[in-house]
Amino acid sequence: MRVVLAEDLALLRDGLTRLLEAFDFQVVAAVDNGPSLLPALLEHRPDVAVVDVRLPPTFTDEGLQAAIEARQKVPGMPVLVLSQHVEPLYARELLTDRAGGVGYLLKDRVANVAQFVDAVRRVAGGGTAMDPEVVSQLLARHSSPLSGLTARERDVLELMAEGRSNGAIAAKLFVGEKAVSKHISSIFTKLGLPPSDDDHRRVLAVLTYLNA
Repeated sequence: MRVVLAEDLALLRDGLTRLLEAFDFQVVAAVDNGPSLLPALLEHRPDVAVVDVRLPPTFTDEGLQAAIEARQKVPGMPVLVLSQHVEPLYARELLTDRAGGVGYLLKDRVANVAQFVDAVRRVAGGGTAMDPEVVSQLLARHSSPLSGLTARERDVLELMAEGRSNGAIAAKLFVGEKAVSKHISSIFTKLGLPPSDDDHRRVLAVLTYLNA
């Protein structure tokens, strides 16, 4: 599985490269700045890109902007953002793209290597990997349209946005899958979003709503 990595800190970049290669990923490019990222993505068209948000020269949002532009030129290119920061505007633009796997993890909240590797594989396979803190921040910035949801529906919505299946949501909330299905149906009805059995589409629908 081919990876393009963007990380400005040399030790972390080298460490991520070694870690990924230890799990049979092939790091085809490892860049340390924003201007180098887009050309690398377009040249290699990787199975997944692992991208920091803030890269030189300005350390603002070069990584996310390059990832968004790459997905515009190569629709469906899987991107996993690995950062210390949540950049809501560009994060919503990336996550509501509706094409290809996407993920957003916070560096200091990745619990272990297995969790990270699983997230990379999930995004490469077209799925989602969302840190709950990222979801919470996006929800908090667009909370008013959620006023019609019950507390339980809010819980389900947040877990949906993390990319969890109905079964995983049921286990997390200690309820049956039928109850989860009813909550999801009610959520889509209240938000004016069509229901879907596709977890990826469900997350994108939730984030499209947040963007609106």
